Order: sequence, then structure tokens, then C-alpha cells
Amino acid sequence: MNWKKVAIAAGVGAVAGYAVKQQFSSNQNVTPEKALKIAKEAFKKQGPISGSWIYMKPEELNKNGINYDVYRGGISKNQDGETSQYEFYIDTETGTIVDVAETSA
Repeated sequence: MNWKKVAIAAGVGAVAGYAVKQQFSSNQNVTPEKALKIAKEAFKKQGPISGSWIYMKPEELNKNGINYDVYRGGISKNQDGETSQYEFYIDTETGTIVDVAETSA
């Protein structure tokens, strides 16, 4: 048996195993920082934002009978001299904004 073939096969196996482990080890593909960036980019399309925050720990949200693991955060916007605040939920797997609601200041 050729030791080079064994070494190559072991290397390929290790890389494949690592890739599979990464794929299945966590269903949270989006970091809280990435989720906040997604939300800020979406809100900036409607004008400048003045503040933002996000909880770093995922929560469960039931929306229309479907359970999501989400990050919860908020955005503040100044429009015509008034501050509006919004709360958002972003799916931890896909980065999709699942829900947005205006909150009272």
C-alpha cells in the first residue's frame, strides 16, 4: 500500500468529516452581529437610523403557528423630528426578517 495514497485519503476524510460536522452541529447559521447588519440594511432603505440593538441569545417565536428560532433586536429612526422605534425578529438559520413591529417610544 502506498503511504501517499493513505495520507491523501486520510486528509480528504478529515476535511469531509469537518465539513459535515460544521453543517449539522449548529442550526444557527447567522450570528447576532450578522442579523443586526441585515436589519440595519433593510431599515436604511427607508432612511437613516439613529440607533440599534440586538439580544445575543436566540429566542423562540411562534408566528402564524410556525416556531422559529430568532434573534430579537430594535432600531430607532428619526423622522421629521420624531423618534420611531421598531422591534424585529430575524430567523437564526436563514437571516430572514420574520416580524417587525413599531413600538411605543
